Amino acid sequence: MKKFALAIALLFSVVASQAQTKSAPGTGDDNKDDQESLGKAYFSQIMGVALSATSNMKLFHFVYDWIGTPYHFGGSSRRGIDCSAFTKELYSEVFNLDIKRNSRDIFSMVNPVGKDELKEGDLVFFKIHSRSISHVGIYLGNNKFAHASSRGVAISSLDDAYYSRFFYKGGRLLASFKDEFKGSASMGNNDMGDDVDESKN
Repeated sequence: MKKFALAIALLFSVVASQAQTKSAPGTGDDNKDDQESLGKAYFSQIMGVALSATSNMKLFHFVYDWIGTPYHFGGSSRRGIDCSAFTKELYSEVFNLDIKRNSRDIFSMVNPVGKDELKEGDLVFFKIHSRSISHVGIYLGNNKFAHASSRGVAISSLDDAYYSRFFYKGGRLLASFKDEFKGSASMGNNDMGDDVDESKN
């Protein structure tokens, strides 16, 4: 219901913006820029991400569209999805990159980066009640990340005591893998995903 109300609010904001710009001088590009700015402001507000960090609107649209999707170990659809499948789907749809299906395998494709070096679209890895990587999410900015948690697809904070405790490393996809996997056929779609994290989010 909350998501529906937010969507309605965005719709009214866009309509109001269009109504104002119709009578104002300017080109179609001006209107497009105004709508993009409005969209950035909207997503930065509802996701708790700084406006300056919101550069990839496709990423934020994707995350918003999936919020609330139930968690299902090994799942990869709207009926239920796990963390690695969500990450794989996001990278495919937003970045046109076909990454691996398991969080540990995904980690093998990245250049590790520290928490203070993370950029929008980077990956965040966790060792939750495990000696090996068991959870992955996508960094959004302002220490917020999107992931499929035990309560479904959600946005959480790396500052949260739970995630801060189990955070392992950030990761940025290596250029060699970007070249190798871009536009390639799906790999490992039948592999099972990762262990569910026992998060409260």
